[in-house]
Amino acid sequence: MLFRTTLSAGFIAAAHALPQAISQISDGQVQVPTATPIQQISDGQIQNPAPTATPVAAATGNYSPLPYSYSQEPYVDSSAVSSAASVAGLPVSAIPGATNAVPPRVSSVVTGVTSHGPYSGTPTTTGAVSNSPAGTAIPALPPNPTALTYNPNGTLNDQQPIPYQPAGGLGTNGTEPVYRVQSDFDYQSILVGLYQEWIELDLFNHILATFSEEEFTEAGLTASDRYLIEFMAVQETGHATLLSNLLGGPGGATPQCTYNYPFTTVREAFDFTQKLTRFGESGVWGFQAHLDSREVAQLLDQSIATEARQQMIFRQFAGLFPMPVWFETGIPQSWAWTLLAPYISECPANSKRLAWQNFPGLNVLNQPNSARWNATQTPLNETVGWGGARPSNSDVPAEDSCVGRNITGEDCSAAISQNRTIPLSYPGREVFLEWENPGKPVGPNNSYITATMAGAPEFVLWVSQLNITYSPLTNISQNGEMWYGQTIQPDVSTYEGDPAINGTMFIALTDADLPFTAFNLSMVNPHVAAGPFLYQAG
Repeated sequence: MLFRTTLSAGFIAAAHALPQAISQISDGQVQVPTATPIQQISDGQIQNPAPTATPVAAATGNYSPLPYSYSQEPYVDSSAVSSAASVAGLPVSAIPGATNAVPPRVSSVVTGVTSHGPYSGTPTTTGAVSNSPAGTAIPALPPNPTALTYNPNGTLNDQQPIPYQPAGGLGTNGTEPVYRVQSDFDYQSILVGLYQEWIELDLFNHILATFSEEEFTEAGLTASDRYLIEFMAVQETGHATLLSNLLGGPGGATPQCTYNYPFTTVREAFDFTQKLTRFGESGVWGFQAHLDSREVAQLLDQSIATEARQQMIFRQFAGLFPMPVWFETGIPQSWAWTLLAPYISECPANSKRLAWQNFPGLNVLNQPNSARWNATQTPLNETVGWGGARPSNSDVPAEDSCVGRNITGEDCSAAISQNRTIPLSYPGREVFLEWENPGKPVGPNNSYITATMAGAPEFVLWVSQLNITYSPLTNISQNGEMWYGQTIQPDVSTYEGDPAINGTMFIALTDADLPFTAFNLSMVNPHVAAGPFLYQAG
């Protein structure tokens, strides 16, 4: 039976597979069916029963969307319609679309301060969802032979299906689009994306609710800038609605959680947010081309293009050059989840669990501090908080601060663009690192466990723009539960004139220096010993 989804005024009514009954426990974590025993492995992942001669079967049966806890019925906002007619000086009937019903959002506009802080309970469910994986790594294979046959010679090599349309493409044969996840890969990818959209919605509102108008003014921002943050928060309600619907509505989507943020000043908030939106955007670029549902990928791209603009805006608010790279990189889902999880403190009982890996934490001890006019003089431990997106400390000596410095090339006040005379980092810079052992509880309700399948780390992997590169990890030592080492910032270019190591980029520790590209970067995951961390290269 074919189940369709429809687009009505931008609303996606996605079909959903009816879930198997689950049991709940008081800490809000989703449990496997009570009739099925659970097997555990050392990293804390939840395992399905060991496979027998019968392979795991996909869920079967009819699919239909479940209702939200609020009315999903599209409605007409009569006050907004009247206002539009008044401004236009026309009767409502003369304005096309004015009386069309509009679908509601999953989340309404937030007002006031919401709950935040660390989780203090004890989880009873730990680890990523899993069902007895077939192996530990995806084997490297040669190119698909069909990928080498097309001749890009400037002519039409195959018969056109219709005038003005060349042969080829996916989803171009007239099949009706179905805006719905089509595989576990799709579901888990969009699910981690929804976790990201929810935190961004909360974060933008939290910044507005936490800091006073005077604090924004001291940071060089106006009422119009504050409204821009407010508008970006409203954008996130739309993104959360979109992804929730692509997941099938409340039966497949996950609700908003409680969060814990590492900043105490406006500038630290902007630095943290430009990093969080960086890995939110890059996390989608890393998987969208691999989605089984091309329809889902289409709509996802249209939302993440907005997030790219948000990331640039927060760089501008932080006094950074708005876009120092030619290409934005993509990262695997497990990298995005590793970076996101430490800032989620607690989730409701009906939250959906993720299958992605949480790697051990990595930190750059001499992270370039963008609050300094000469970031190359940043001392050790000048960040605040925790996690791979921890912001730089904004409380630097007045003579070292670039905020309000009013010297061309040394000022980092909020602006459309700031071009520094002294870059934040440079090739050949010594980078000092520390990282954790696996086995640490992180994420919602402390219910995920950091894990690695890699051997001892030997290299630092630099991921930026279209390329990856490695540098040796040297002077490795251990002090208690923490490990330490250092490396040299590479000097590589994407193309002539484009230094690859730039912007807000990603590093990780690996046990090998194997070659990977933008499209197959997730194959590095079995070799990641710690990380990723957001390195402030520029």
